[in-house]
Amino acid sequence: MTGTAAVPTTAVRTKGPGDELAGTGALLRLALRRDRVLIPVWAIALGGLVASGAGTLEKVYTTAAQRADVASSMSGNGSLRALYGPVFGDSPGALTAWRFGGFGCVLAAVMSLLIVVRHTREEEETGRQELLSSAMVGRRAPLTSALLAAFVANAAVASIVTAGLAKSTGNTAGSAALGLTIGAIGMLFAAMAAIMAQLTESARLAKGLTGAVLGAAFLLRAAGDTATRDASSVLDHLSPLGWAENVRPYAGERWWVLLLVVATALAQGAVAYVLAGRRDIGMSFVPPRPGPAEGRITSAYGLAWRLQRGGVLGWAVGFALAGLLFGRMADGAAALVGDNARTREIIQRMGGQSGLTDAFLATMVGMLGMVAALYAVSSVLRLHGEETGGRAEPVLAASVGRVRWAAGHLVIAFGGAALIMTAGGLGLAAGHGGDAGPLLGAALVQLPAIWTLSGLAVLLYAAFPRLAPGALGVVSLCLALGWIGPALNLPAAVLDVSPFGHLPKLPGAGMAWPPVLLLTALAAVLTGAGVGALRRRDVVG
Repeated sequence: MTGTAAVPTTAVRTKGPGDELAGTGALLRLALRRDRVLIPVWAIALGGLVASGAGTLEKVYTTAAQRADVASSMSGNGSLRALYGPVFGDSPGALTAWRFGGFGCVLAAVMSLLIVVRHTREEEETGRQELLSSAMVGRRAPLTSALLAAFVANAAVASIVTAGLAKSTGNTAGSAALGLTIGAIGMLFAAMAAIMAQLTESARLAKGLTGAVLGAAFLLRAAGDTATRDASSVLDHLSPLGWAENVRPYAGERWWVLLLVVATALAQGAVAYVLAGRRDIGMSFVPPRPGPAEGRITSAYGLAWRLQRGGVLGWAVGFALAGLLFGRMADGAAALVGDNARTREIIQRMGGQSGLTDAFLATMVGMLGMVAALYAVSSVLRLHGEETGGRAEPVLAASVGRVRWAAGHLVIAFGGAALIMTAGGLGLAAGHGGDAGPLLGAALVQLPAIWTLSGLAVLLYAAFPRLAPGALGVVSLCLALGWIGPALNLPAAVLDVSPFGHLPKLPGAGMAWPPVLLLTALAAVLTGAGVGALRRRDVVG
C-alpha cells in the first residue's frame, strides 16, 4: 500500500500591533546609553536651577513685604510680563514659578526636540536606522523609543523640580504642579518634533521647524501677557507656554489646564504614529526639492546658501517681528516701573545704567543677540551633520577642498547672524520709532559675542567632533545667565562668563571698543584654529 506523501504546511501568522513595536526595548536602551551624559546633564542643570529658585529668591527678597512689593510691581509692568509672565502670588513658590517657570518650559522643550530628532530623523540620515531595521525592529519602534527617551528626561526634570521645591517651600501641591507642567510642556514639544521628523527629510529642518513653533509660542505668550495681567488673553490661550502659566502653581493650581497640555501631547503623538506607519525609512512627506547644479550652486558657497537659505530667511523674519513687538513695549517701560527701585535695578543690571527706556531696549537687544547665537552655532554645526550624514564626502571627493567646503557654511553662519541681527535692530527701531541708527548699531554690537560662540563651535567640531553638540549647551548657559542672572543678583564675575557680559550696553551707554575688538579677535582665532584642525583630521565617511 502506497501512502501519499504529506505536504508540509506553513502557518500564516497575522501581523499584530506588537510587531509594529518589536525591538522598542532594545532601541530605548541604546538611546539611553548614547544619551547617558546628555540627559543627566540637562536634567540636573535644568531641574536643579528651578528647584533652587525658591531659596535663591528668599535670599534676594528677605521679607514678606519685599516679596509683596516685587510681585505688585512686576504684575503691573507689561514689559516684564512679556519677558517672564504674570505674577500670581507673593510667596517664595509663586515667585519661583513666575521667574523660572517659563524659562524651564522653554529649555525642557529644547531638550525634548533635540532628543527626539536625534533618535529618529538623524538616525535615518546617517543610515544607522536602516541597519537597525534589518533586524527584528518594528516600523514604529524607533519613534516609540525616541519618545520614551524624551519621557525619561522630562520625568527626571519634573522629579528634581518637585522634590527640590517641596523641600524648600513646604508646598507639595504647588511644587508638583510646577514640576509636572515643565515636564508636560517638554513632552508636548517632543511630540511636535516627532511630527516634524516624519514630515521632513532633514534633521536640521525638523529641529528648525519645531524651534520655530516654540518661538511663535513664546511671542504669542509675550504679546498676550503684555495685554493682560492674569494670562487671560486670547493669545495666551493659543500658546502652549500660555497654558503653562495658567496652571498657576502655588496660586490655586488649575489641574485641568495641565490635563489640556497632556491631551495635546498625546494627540500630537498619535499623529506622529500615523505618519510613521505610512512612509519608508529615509523618506518624508515633504521631500527636498531636487534641482540641477547650475549657476550659484556650482560653488561651495552656492551649495551652502541653497542648503541654509530657508533657515536664514526664517530667522530674519522672526527677529524682525520680535523686534517690532519689543520696540512697542519700550515706550511704557519707564511709566510702568515708576518709583519701584527693585524693578529698576533689575532692568538696569540687564541693560545698563542709562535711562530706563534705553536700559529696556538694551536688554531686549541683548536677548536677541543670545538667541541669535543659537542660530549661528546650529548653522556651524551643519558641517557636522553634512559630514556624519555622508553628504560631505562626495563634495570633497571632487575639486572642492576642505577649507572651501567649510568656508561656504561658515560664511552663511557668520553672515547670517549679521543679517538676522540687522532685521532685529530694524524691527526694534520700527516698533519704538525715532532714528533707527542707534538701535541698529546696538544690534550689530552683539555680533562679536555671537561670533565668539560660533568660533568655539567651529573648534569643537573640527578638533573634537563628538563634543560638537556641546556648543549648543554653552549657548544655553549664556542665555540662562543673561535671562535670570541679574534678577538673582549673581556676581559680575559669574555674569562675565558669557561673552555678552563684556559688551557695551547700547543704546544709552557709551561705546566701548576694546571688548568689542578683543571678542572679534578671539572669534577669529577660534575659527582659524578650527579650520586648521579640520585640515589635519580624517573626514567621517
